[in-house]
Amino acid sequence: MVPSSSPLTPLQNHKDEQKPFWKKRRNLVVLMVSLGYFNFYTLRVNMAVAIVAMTSSADNTETAEFNWDSKLRGTVLSAFSYGYITTQMVGGLLSTKFGGVKPMGYGVLLNACFTVLTPLAARYSVYLAIVFTIAGGMFQGISYPSTNAVWSRWIPPAERAKMSSFGISGSIVGIIVGYPVCGWLAKKYDWTYVFYVPGFVAVLWSIIWLVYIADSPTEDVYISEEEREYIVSSIGSTGALKKSLFSYPWKCIFTSMPIWAINCAHFCSNWGALTLLIQLPSYMNDVFKFDIGYGSFLSALPYVALTIVLQITGLLDYWIKQKNLLTTTQSRKLFSSLSSLNRAVFMYLTAYSTTAVESLLYLTLAMGLGGFYSAGFIVNHLDVAPQYSSLLLGISNTFGTVPGFITPMLAGIVVQHNSAEEWKWVFIIASIVQLFGGIFYVIFATGERLYWAEIKSEKNEVQNPLCENV
Repeated sequence: MVPSSSPLTPLQNHKDEQKPFWKKRRNLVVLMVSLGYFNFYTLRVNMAVAIVAMTSSADNTETAEFNWDSKLRGTVLSAFSYGYITTQMVGGLLSTKFGGVKPMGYGVLLNACFTVLTPLAARYSVYLAIVFTIAGGMFQGISYPSTNAVWSRWIPPAERAKMSSFGISGSIVGIIVGYPVCGWLAKKYDWTYVFYVPGFVAVLWSIIWLVYIADSPTEDVYISEEEREYIVSSIGSTGALKKSLFSYPWKCIFTSMPIWAINCAHFCSNWGALTLLIQLPSYMNDVFKFDIGYGSFLSALPYVALTIVLQITGLLDYWIKQKNLLTTTQSRKLFSSLSSLNRAVFMYLTAYSTTAVESLLYLTLAMGLGGFYSAGFIVNHLDVAPQYSSLLLGISNTFGTVPGFITPMLAGIVVQHNSAEEWKWVFIIASIVQLFGGIFYVIFATGERLYWAEIKSEKNEVQNPLCENV
């Protein structure tokens, strides 16, 4: 059995591939998506860094502006996820029906506006700040699933893991840059700049994205005819968009074990990733007594490793497809299992580390080697049902968002005295969750197109009409 993704076509080998990468329109689209991911995460890490400077309970100073206890801090840090989780399926549905460009652009734009207004809200009331943070999460929740609609229309199947890895790496760069820059802004100027600067950068990106990026190659006025022909012929028909939500194969979606394998893997992977994303500055401050500037810088180190692994993973998956070494199913399971196993092992070792160097080494390896997921479950939606990939990403990321508000509240309950012994249990729990997600995915996942997503005609009839309605 050979991978479902076909080898490169003569058109790509002899025409499209000969062009410099900067002359390919799809590469510009991927770059812009990557910068969009960058904004996604700078608009998330800013609160994790700022709250250390904002609260006396976080940095043990008498000059901090707010006196929020650990539980209130956990609530504030969780607020983004409460908004984010509510609009994942909304974003997926909008992108499936209308394309991904506008949901992504306007979502980031409105998220940025609420971010810029957060300092004003916090000084008025912590509860208003929570409301603004929830609102920002809601609009980013619309944006995130829309990326799959962009991939499904712009990126040929053989290139998706490679391009997706590059796109996802923008989020990691956002973390790498966001942590130290936000820490520097808070230390050098004022915590309010931690919201202003990322917010205004995101506004600028949104304007450029909305003006210059089209929903598909057929609508793009800048693309060459050769590239347009190659992309359209490689992707083929994904079927006409459904006119009614009731005609979507909801029953099949929610009873399919391969879909639940993706959902489970997304949930478990994000448990570990969000534990580090949200809690790492506080962990460095509580256990190793690093100040906000130095602690934020060190918190970015695991993501440097992740950025490198993401690029290696995308290229490795592309090479595997060219050589027909593994089926798509085997490739997805291999990369997902490597990701979950490495995170489980190194987060467990972090729990029992005794020095800052040891902890940072294990956390760097956990996050870095966890990057194999970029050729695993995260692109699996495009394999099993490309025409519904945005909707499926919206569903799986709804599950993937749950840890974003569970883990901060769990840490707020477990870590009462800021001790290393208390933080140990945060990492042990994360390790167990990673291992479970990897096992479940390997058992139930597939890389083949599911029968209910097969295209029978231009009317987008599915193979089993019983699945069209719940």
